[in-house]
Amino acid sequence: MIPSSYPTREEIARLTARMLLEIGAVNFNTEKPYILASGLPSPSYIDCRKLISFPRIRSTLMDFLTVTVMRDAGFEAFDNIAGGETAGIPFAALVAERMALPMTYVRKKPKGYGRNARIEGAMSEGQRVLLVEDLTTDGGSKLSFVDAIRETGASCGHTAVIFYYGIFPETEKTLGDHGVALHYLCTWWDVLAEAKAQAAFDAATLAGVEAFLSNPRAWQEANKPA
Repeated sequence: MIPSSYPTREEIARLTARMLLEIGAVNFNTEKPYILASGLPSPSYIDCRKLISFPRIRSTLMDFLTVTVMRDAGFEAFDNIAGGETAGIPFAALVAERMALPMTYVRKKPKGYGRNARIEGAMSEGQRVLLVEDLTTDGGSKLSFVDAIRETGASCGHTAVIFYYGIFPETEKTLGDHGVALHYLCTWWDVLAEAKAQAAFDAATLAGVEAFLSNPRAWQEANKPA
């Protein structure tokens, strides 16, 4: 069912950050930084996959994502909702249900047997596809999914995520240069603001995370594993 209420963008960001903190999806540790998929360190780590286990929060955030996409891209802008393997799949299904649209998903690579497909489900030439994922860091991983969708003859000019890092200035340009608009609910800055408001972490940790967010590349260079 399509949501009928439309909170402001600022309120959506604040509430999303609050929910991520409430379920323990936000992890801050300045003394023992996390190692990201890139191999680089970070004092902050987000686990949006946890959301699928919390029905009330999951439902609210999917309402938020649906209304954000419709408000930004249009009410009749899409014909198909595609999830990126694997984290995007449940969220794509939930958004597709709300928008009463077909749902598909995109593999990271061909499965290596049978049809050797990357697209699972029915996607056809000319369809306008929304790519749904849990989060984006620098936007790079989205491009392969977008290309796989376009290879079917469908178009993909939009991607929607729950969480956008919001600290790497090249992200939206990377996506934009590929013809993709980014829609999201909140960023690390929103989470940090809510964490400060709640005193969810000690002051030294919050200050260390803020230093990272203000200049992430320099922080990572200074804190690279030996």
